[in-house]
Amino acid sequence: MGLSSAAATDGAQLCVFDLRRGQQEGQELDKILFFHPADCPILLQLSVIGLCEGIITFTRIFSPEDDCEVIESDKHSHVFYQAEPDIWMVLVVEKTKDSESTLRFGALQGILKESHSLFTMFHGPIRALLHRQPSAELARGHLHTFVTDYLSDFIVGKKLQLPTYRDSLTERGTVQMLTVSREVALEVQSLTAVLGSCLGNVICQSIVLFEDLLVSTTLPPDDTLNLYTYAILRLTPRALYSNANSWSYLRKGAYVNAGPASSSSNGAAAAERPLQREKLSKGKDGFVAADFATTEVRAAVPLTPILWFQQAEERMYLCVYQHKNLTILLLIPASSVINGEEGIAHVKKHLLENASQNIVTVEQKLTRGWGGENAYHVAGYRYLLVDPDRKVSRASPPGKVTTLSKDSLLALNRLREEIDLEKSRAKRSDPTHDKDYEVCIRAKNNAWVIAKITRGRELYMALEKGGETLLYASTAVEKFSNRYCEGAFSTD
Repeated sequence: MGLSSAAATDGAQLCVFDLRRGQQEGQELDKILFFHPADCPILLQLSVIGLCEGIITFTRIFSPEDDCEVIESDKHSHVFYQAEPDIWMVLVVEKTKDSESTLRFGALQGILKESHSLFTMFHGPIRALLHRQPSAELARGHLHTFVTDYLSDFIVGKKLQLPTYRDSLTERGTVQMLTVSREVALEVQSLTAVLGSCLGNVICQSIVLFEDLLVSTTLPPDDTLNLYTYAILRLTPRALYSNANSWSYLRKGAYVNAGPASSSSNGAAAAERPLQREKLSKGKDGFVAADFATTEVRAAVPLTPILWFQQAEERMYLCVYQHKNLTILLLIPASSVINGEEGIAHVKKHLLENASQNIVTVEQKLTRGWGGENAYHVAGYRYLLVDPDRKVSRASPPGKVTTLSKDSLLALNRLREEIDLEKSRAKRSDPTHDKDYEVCIRAKNNAWVIAKITRGRELYMALEKGGETLLYASTAVEKFSNRYCEGAFSTD
């Protein structure tokens, strides 16, 4: 069986499988937990997953401590991610004439990581679902609806429109933050204190966003990232009202019918669809109604979703309140809410009575100081700043990035691919130390594309109006670093 056996019906396939299942002959189908497209013939699904399992086993012979990440063949790219021990997600992308130079495995793997992180936040670990119901019906049902709804953002026509070279100045899996003045920061701090006291002596957690940018959070970084990602996908005013994704790298997709939900272990339909757009709407009271329950089981599934936060190690109810461009995500410890929806209604009432003036004040001050979608544009530069440790990024506005020529973006994408590979090699050889890099390349169109990594922080840049010399490019990076990065990327 060669790599060409993974021919895709729509150009790409995404599968989730469990290596601990289906080990007996004739039971191979049992290891498949999810497969896109769902109408792919069973024999082809088994062929794809059998090939992936063989690659994983083979690569472990040479590198038992490191996971296989990507395998390239003449016709396909296989991107691997071990989401949980022995539970793998694999994205198989059919190559075209241009895809080899336009696709970046780090960006593709980011899709797998993001979808799993969001799934875990709503449903818990896949392994826990398998332990809860060994037949895997529950896990398959949740994965089918959730991942299918997630992939709807990438569907164009009947095909998955995956990140390409045009997304080379974006970074999935990071938070974009809003810079505020000291005066506004004090107002936000006051608002956060009021939000934290919405349940009396029990402290509630919160995230505050303005537009699609993070203003404040009381959650740990990983939990903040997951909830922030969900917010910009479905909860912010831009996502709710325009039925489109935020002005970051994410693409608008068509709705995909995920089919009927499977039955859960207690007989109730597993009908929670937090990524289904038409389930979310803002009510007259300002709260976003996350009506995830179907009509038949309205009493069986809570209208207010309960999320699992791994870093905080706690289950919490999620309440979403909006005032103009301000979005507040209030998180209430589930163990402290005795009367379910009645208790949540009490918390909402407390928020409206005690935090309304704080919310209005913060929104007004943020709006007054907001520079619009081009607030972080730097004239002459197209850039991406990433701090992987803090999971934070800042980038040129997408509208400005689109002014770059194809040659510049292709060159930058290839450079980022090489940097991804170098970082992966360095991590395997010495995971305790970050390696510094600095690369400047002259593209076909005479633009400079630059990558610089210093003490873990990353800077990617394209300069199309640069001078002829390398000194010009180096000087431009120095100026940018000193003015906007506190000298983090300066050579001195």
